[in-house]
Amino acid sequence: MNKAILFTWLVFIFLLQVFVLNNINFFGYVNPYLYISFLFLFPLNKNRYPFLGCCFFYGLGIDFFSDTGGIHAFSLLFAGYFRLMFLRIFFKKTQIDYLLFSFQKESFGLVFNYVVTLTFIHHFILISLDNFNFQDMGSIFLNTFYSGSLTLILYFLGSYLFRKKQIG
Repeated sequence: MNKAILFTWLVFIFLLQVFVLNNINFFGYVNPYLYISFLFLFPLNKNRYPFLGCCFFYGLGIDFFSDTGGIHAFSLLFAGYFRLMFLRIFFKKTQIDYLLFSFQKESFGLVFNYVVTLTFIHHFILISLDNFNFQDMGSIFLNTFYSGSLTLILYFLGSYLFRKKQIG
């Protein structure tokens, strides 16, 4: 993906999250966090420290507009740190493959497992830090499941529509 198009998408997703999705609250606690697609859109690189810095500042920008005190920055940084590990587990990729890697060339099942795993890890960390109470683990798991499911539906729907528009 072209760097200008990538930057435009990341800014669009950021603004969509801050101004629209943060105001959506189904049943009082289910909120889509589509900004996690930052992890899936950002290109792979051998040196992951610039990526981790971008994760931190992207999440910090979400925190700034959401008034959440750094929980988005931490959860995105945490998921971003383990991104390459899960890439190696699910796709069997090495550092040599990073430059040519594309989700569109991989099977849907592998992409689905990878995206679901990182999304639920991110959401669990985020919602745990938001609640910060181990007595409500049931509600933390339910909120993680429902928010993660809604986020995944929006992510796969958006990627499907974008891919169809690109091909056609």
